[in-house]
Amino acid sequence: MSADPILVLGATGKTGSRIAALLAARGHAVRPGSRQGDPAFDWQDPAGWDAVLDGVTAVYVSYFPDLAAPGAAETIAAFAARARAHGIRRLVLLSGRGEDEAQRAEDAVRAAGVDWTILRASWFSQNFSESIFVDPIRSGTVALAAGDIPEPFVDADDIAEVAVAALTADGHAGQLYELTGPACLTFAEAVATIAQAAGRPIAYRRITIDQQSAGLAAAGVPADIVALVTYLFGTVLDGRNAQVADGIMRALGRPPRSFADYATRAAATGVWSI
Repeated sequence: MSADPILVLGATGKTGSRIAALLAARGHAVRPGSRQGDPAFDWQDPAGWDAVLDGVTAVYVSYFPDLAAPGAAETIAAFAARARAHGIRRLVLLSGRGEDEAQRAEDAVRAAGVDWTILRASWFSQNFSESIFVDPIRSGTVALAAGDIPEPFVDADDIAEVAVAALTADGHAGQLYELTGPACLTFAEAVATIAQAAGRPIAYRRITIDQQSAGLAAAGVPADIVALVTYLFGTVLDGRNAQVADGIMRALGRPPRSFADYATRAAATGVWSI
């Protein structure tokens, strides 16, 4: 086991926080990469990248707000080149399924000249408990611009385990893992599963994209996040990702966690309590 730290970008996020905790629990030195870190990391401040990369052997790359954001691929390319210059041996990129901009970022990582692993993930189950969908669930009505096209929601705990394997173990270099749950559910079915786990009624109502964007803005969601969610609901949820993949089985040798399992664990924390 190397004493050199592993850099985890987005260390306070849904996947980064889990990855940092798993690495530390397994005895690996971790360097958290975030604006609150020491040294601090900011995707919009390349002048600070060198200090964060100094002495690091491997990097988990999670881009904020999302690889679908304009200019993300160019920023990832610049960071990957800087990482190579620092002698980084492994880059593990969190990517998104069905996103053209994300695949451009993947190409940039592949071209960096270091060992790479790409984790191309579907929608996180934890978006319902650790993101902008929490308050609607607590209110008892979830109104979203998603209809009958299903999504194979993936558990962030599974993503974290695959990332840790790719960062620390041999056999994952040059691998593209498509990470999904074991089954596809519509958003209405996902909300119904949450309602059952939470033990109370939670309604799902389909609205238009414009209504959804206006509602998010009225709730105080930042404009860049509103734009991102609008893009994802208007583009990625068109059926292109409505199938499961075997990335978690390939990487870990076990099936992915189900959405029902996630909902049961999340409900037990009280996150959806009124």
